[in-house]
Amino acid sequence: MLTIAIQNKGRLNEDTVALMKDAGISASASHRKLISDAKGFPLHVLYLRDDDIPQAVAMGVADIGVVGLNEVLEKEKDVDIRMNLGFGACRLSLAVPKGVDYPGLEWFEGKRVATSYPVILRKFFDGKGINVDVHEIAGSVEVAPAVGMADAIFDIVSSGGTLIQNGLREEDIVTRSEAVLISTPGLSEEKERELAKLMFRFESILESRGMKYVLFNLPKEKVDEAVAVLPGMKSPTVLPLADPEWVSLHVVIHEDILWDKIEQLKNIGAADILVLALENLIK
Repeated sequence: MLTIAIQNKGRLNEDTVALMKDAGISASASHRKLISDAKGFPLHVLYLRDDDIPQAVAMGVADIGVVGLNEVLEKEKDVDIRMNLGFGACRLSLAVPKGVDYPGLEWFEGKRVATSYPVILRKFFDGKGINVDVHEIAGSVEVAPAVGMADAIFDIVSSGGTLIQNGLREEDIVTRSEAVLISTPGLSEEKERELAKLMFRFESILESRGMKYVLFNLPKEKVDEAVAVLPGMKSPTVLPLADPEWVSLHVVIHEDILWDKIEQLKNIGAADILVLALENLIK
């Protein structure tokens, strides 16, 4: 049986529990539990702080874990990144006071930069040959310049609203992050088999997100035109109708291009178009 470490609270906890639920795995979202057994898959769930998850997985306390890539990069523990999970997207950026005349990265030479990610920051500036005074603080990084603790900051940015509220301006993105599934190196064959089953479920769920199942009727003579518009995963499914001059086409379309494709289909004669939510996509 696998043991998975997930964040004990916050958005990453919610997104992880939701992904597991979509994959048929029920896990408690309680913030008061340290460990619980999941239902629907042989899995122990260990609830930890996000910055403790890489160490727990590296030590083998947990076989696998869900954590932000930023924590993996910062902690530098011996773990294997198995897959990106498509949620928890953010960026780690350098920000300066909004009134600063910022010519480029050379501005940071000799400056004090406050951050909760000193390892990532030092590696970045060492690679650029720029000397900075890295000032590590645990929280409230955004207020550091205003109270005189630092000249600039390096922190996680999602929307950028917190920076604006604190009179800061994002200048350079150092790296991007999202939730990843990590594992202990050298898992046993049995645990690798279990992990492969779990990853198959996760991959199926992630591939189906943002996809729509579309059914429509079309004059038979227009099938080639429709296929050119909608190549689908391989090709659309074409089914005969009672009227021999018409067929029904079934296809999966990403929601980003859905309405554009529907307009193209209507222009070549498609009718009775039905759009359905796609719960899962198994290849």
